[in-house]
Amino acid sequence: MASMAQRFWKASNAVAVWIYRRTGGTVGGRAKGGSRVLLLTVAGRKSGRAHTVPVAYVERDGAYYLAATAGGQPKEPQWVRNLRAAPTATVEVGRERKAVSVEVLAGAESEAAWKDVIVATYPSFGPYEAKSGRKIAVARLTPTA
Repeated sequence: MASMAQRFWKASNAVAVWIYRRTGGTVGGRAKGGSRVLLLTVAGRKSGRAHTVPVAYVERDGAYYLAATAGGQPKEPQWVRNLRAAPTATVEVGRERKAVSVEVLAGAESEAAWKDVIVATYPSFGPYEAKSGRKIAVARLTPTA
């Protein structure tokens, strides 16, 4: 049974996705700290159903880097758990929709992407690892076509 907080989170997420799509990202295309936001659609690892969430990203060398910060919460977001089980996903940046291949980075590659791509672009993300008490997962999504 979903808690009241979970239901509220899902409902507010659905509204954010609707507004982003309706405005082509003009509203919702930036988070309050200034980070750019895309819509990520990935199949649920258990249900197989498509889930769409707004996620901050950094675009680098033709790929999209996403950091699973969850705002510094101890539990990582569901979307990154789903990405680990999915070879592909879809991103929407503004009005552009792209199929992407999924790679959740590991080891030195993940640490370098966290430091040199994510935190270098958004220094406010830096404290999230200490705040959350976990390594922040970084995913690289590369357009397939």
